[in-house]
Amino acid sequence: MKKLITEDWVTTFLSIPLLAIALFASSLNGGPKIPDTLITLDAWINIGQFFIIALILLFVGNRVLGRPMRGLLVSFIVIFAIAVLAQWVAKLEVVKFYGFEAVFFSVLFGLLVRNLFRVPKWLKPAIQGEFFIKIGVVCLGATVLFSDVMKSGFAGLIQAILVVSIVWGFAYMLARKFKVEQATAMTLASGCSICGVSACITAAGVAGTDKKRLSYICSLVLIIVVPMIYLMPWLAEMVVPLFTDNPTIGEEITGAWIGGTIDTTSGVGASSAMAGDVAQSTAIVVKATQNVLIGFVAFFIALYLSTRGGNGGAVRPSFGIVWEKFPKFILGFVVASALFSILQTNDMLTLNSSGKIMETSLAKTFSTFFFSLSFVCIGMDTRLKDIVSRENRRVLWSFVGAQLFNIVVTLFVAWLMFGIVKPAVWG
Repeated sequence: MKKLITEDWVTTFLSIPLLAIALFASSLNGGPKIPDTLITLDAWINIGQFFIIALILLFVGNRVLGRPMRGLLVSFIVIFAIAVLAQWVAKLEVVKFYGFEAVFFSVLFGLLVRNLFRVPKWLKPAIQGEFFIKIGVVCLGATVLFSDVMKSGFAGLIQAILVVSIVWGFAYMLARKFKVEQATAMTLASGCSICGVSACITAAGVAGTDKKRLSYICSLVLIIVVPMIYLMPWLAEMVVPLFTDNPTIGEEITGAWIGGTIDTTSGVGASSAMAGDVAQSTAIVVKATQNVLIGFVAFFIALYLSTRGGNGGAVRPSFGIVWEKFPKFILGFVVASALFSILQTNDMLTLNSSGKIMETSLAKTFSTFFFSLSFVCIGMDTRLKDIVSRENRRVLWSFVGAQLFNIVVTLFVAWLMFGIVKPAVWG
């Protein structure tokens, strides 16, 4: 039993009630929602529900893990309030237009508290970024459905595998060339090649990336995605006609290009909408297909690290070594993904009026909110002086170089799969 009293196992078990609530989303009228206003009673009822859920999980987790309980409530109230503020700001129309997400403001507000004011001792008990991140990752698993792979068929699946493999490898090697340490390089490569912040968080949990580095990489993802939202449709309008004169195929290539390069799902939706309906539907499906690969990449990172000795030398791989070092919350991610995928396959999930699955939407809401809590904590633990350090400048150039490579490679893979292979196979 003592082996189960670790943060990985405890956060995984604590995520089960959240997934259970998500499964009853249709009976709960969609469940609690992140409010886009703070002036209505309904908004505060939703905020209260999030507060009670998160507080219970935090108190139970700390009790089981034997962590100090004194001052936890007051500390959590402040962190929760900042996370709510970040979520509300991200819901503003002008903010959504420019593509900034809640985790960006969570980090920003946390940084402001840390660097403009001194973090008092009473505020520290609930600053537990990794605890919140791991719960968010498990809930994220429920949103990664195997059926998304099938929607884009052979072309989308092969593109996702090729792009993630090639770009991940290049980004990792480039980062190491710039002397970025291994765990940070793995996190950077995952964020650039798969799906931005979610992949960064998952990979960081597996690789053991320093949370200050994770904060910096996520900030890069969210800042760089903004100009790309507007740049990619413009580039596609100039470049894609060089590959095909068929307008439908051209839109599919454009969508596949946008879906494979922009690192946030909301950014993909906004950018591809500028290129047409066909481009948007293709982009969203391609993005969803890449998202499915988060778990696979996390598994292979863990498998690789589990076969490295303490001095960096390789050791003989065995199931025992892999199991000992494998982050158990990733198992929660995989099980949640498999469970919700099976339920969807058997038509046991419910669509809302917008055509979205209510159960996975609620799981996504939980995931997003716990990510916001975690990034408030990360911001409060980070000094701006650390962000502008020489090491982080190397991370910046690595990420920019990898993203430029990503744009070029994904264009050719999108053209190959949606401009040649798909028309040849399906006509």
